[in-house]
Amino acid sequence: MSDLTLTKIRMRNGRWEGRLTGARTSGARPDVRAAYLDRPVDGVELTESETPGSWELIVPVPEEAVADGVHTVLIYDGATDGKLGDFTLIAGEIANDDLRAEVELLRAELDMLKRVFRRHCLETA
Repeated sequence: MSDLTLTKIRMRNGRWEGRLTGARTSGARPDVRAAYLDRPVDGVELTESETPGSWELIVPVPEEAVADGVHTVLIYDGATDGKLGDFTLIAGEIANDDLRAEVELLRAELDMLKRVFRRHCLETA
């Protein structure tokens, strides 16, 4: 198990950015890797920050992950093979279907709450 902790900062311009903490302060660079579809992601950048034991991590979004469907990039400690984090991209028809289903579920729940509230108001009046 890894002592490293990964916290997301943001995702922008095709780059996922995070902060890695819990690294040894000896200056040894942590072995952090990213994989998409069990293949290594090229261009991962790890820069030591001003805070001891803290590193800034940048993982470029693989071009092939920008497509219809659900795509997940795993970030892991290369020394222990322990998962540190991940990020997921959802695009295309699957995203529309998922959002429509969520909205329908919310509408159904709201309708149910309205009926219960109206019944409650009638019974207490």
